[in-house]
Amino acid sequence: MTARKILLVDDDTELREALIEQLSLYEEFEITQEDCAADALRAARSDHYDLLIVDVGLPDMDGREAVKLLRKGDFRAPIIMLTGHDTDSDTILGLEAGANDYVTKPFRFAVLLARIRAQLRQHENSEDATFTVGRFTFKPAAKILADESGGKVRLTEKETSILKYLYRSGDKPVSRDVLLHEVWGYNSGVTTHTLETHIYRLRQKIEKNPSNAELLITESGGYKLVP
Repeated sequence: MTARKILLVDDDTELREALIEQLSLYEEFEITQEDCAADALRAARSDHYDLLIVDVGLPDMDGREAVKLLRKGDFRAPIIMLTGHDTDSDTILGLEAGANDYVTKPFRFAVLLARIRAQLRQHENSEDATFTVGRFTFKPAAKILADESGGKVRLTEKETSILKYLYRSGDKPVSRDVLLHEVWGYNSGVTTHTLETHIYRLRQKIEKNPSNAELLITESGGYKLVP
């Protein structure tokens, strides 16, 4: 599984360090931290993040205002807000600002972890999900790969499913049989030749030199995506 990038924004150093320590125990996450809204806005606009955790009470700006600014700037990834205020009106304000979820302090880490995973799952199956694959931004819902110059590579449904499954498998090569089952299901009429044909066509679309693949590589009897 490719690590999900999380930006944690909170000026409470003790809480921030405790959360980073706990989240870092899970290989599925890669954590970045900021202690104020201005730095968080810069970070979120200049890099790709899969999820943000934002405290309401930031020193330079209300966290909800920072979330509003991000959403106005077309930031689509899920945002979980942390707050010390346990009132319905406070929750409503946060959700109206564009937050996806609200967690009240003090909270148990297991609760926050479950909320993070739930938001990531939901987002990855939404129209807004995007992934980085080499020089491309992969948009599964639209079935396209967009390059840095604005060019678009259109994908078939099966090509999209292959890339998505390989991406979520991370560094672990996926065998041909597993990929066949995951993409085509139990259709007995589909053979490894069908898969190899799709892989060949994918490489023609995404590799600079298809005969020397750098993104979609063959390894240990299967395939692996190098994001």
